[in-house]
Amino acid sequence: MEVILLKDIEKLGDKHEIVKVKPGYGRNYLIPQGLAINANPVNRKKLDGIIADEEAREIARLGEYKELASKIEGQSLKIGVKAGTSGKIFGSVTNVQVAAALKEQLGLDIERKKIILPEEIKEMGTYTATIQFHKEVSGKIDLELVQE
Repeated sequence: MEVILLKDIEKLGDKHEIVKVKPGYGRNYLIPQGLAINANPVNRKKLDGIIADEEAREIARLGEYKELASKIEGQSLKIGVKAGTSGKIFGSVTNVQVAAALKEQLGLDIERKKIILPEEIKEMGTYTATIQFHKEVSGKIDLELVQE
């Protein structure tokens, strides 16, 4: 069964891509969840128009993304964590915590899925996270872990 993806799905494909999936997966999960539509001839023709509209919107937002990327570049976030005497953190720092710190400290509401951490952060120190606003626009921000 071929479907047209309406959203990026990890390990399956990107938005507006036509992929082949098992019929049960497409019928019982992807289509009812609004993640995909059937790749019949009518929907394939509609796809071209949808892609053109999306590209026009993304180009309009590209300037906004570049402005946000320049705003965060060189900034440093302080994230309070609980840690032992050896500097090991209880748990780890996640992109959810980074998104909350961005909103609190810089006033930026950035989706957590756009924040990419270099590795699991389990020790005190300074790290660099990447924020992927668009396929072409990304920015880096320093994360400084401080004892709570």
